[in-house]
Amino acid sequence: MSFRITGLDPALFRHLYGMSDADLSDRNVRRHTADRLSGFPDRVELRDAEPGETVLLMNYIHQPEQTPYRSGHAIFIREGAEKRYDEIDTIPDSLGGRLIALRAFDALHDMIAAEIVEGTQLESLIGQFFNRSEIAYLHAHYARHGCYAARIDRV
Repeated sequence: MSFRITGLDPALFRHLYGMSDADLSDRNVRRHTADRLSGFPDRVELRDAEPGETVLLMNYIHQPEQTPYRSGHAIFIREGAEKRYDEIDTIPDSLGGRLIALRAFDALHDMIAAEIVEGTQLESLIGQFFNRSEIAYLHAHYARHGCYAARIDRV
């Protein structure tokens, strides 16, 4: 079964790009400079920021529906990220190289299944979850820090 993984819409964050640290702080956002590869996963392009690139750390409501599962957590956005990741049947390296918590939601936005897998096994688990007709969509989270990573839909 085919699936689509999408990053976040960059339009949600453009107003923050280039903002002063003081103005960012007023919005509970912090600027960091990536000092290593694979420590600052961007949620727009679904890639790790390269050392020297700046990222914005902020809280993001990734499950906005009015259910007991409404949720938000800290995420990184690469400052200046413009190309939203949107691929079919492809696991980006930022997911494939990490331990992933995959959460399955039904049409009422209730979580009805969840598993933790190595990113190399993610495609198989996506297929298993989407073989269940009651599952409407998936959220991938980086398991170690619990941060939202990406949305996954059936195609």
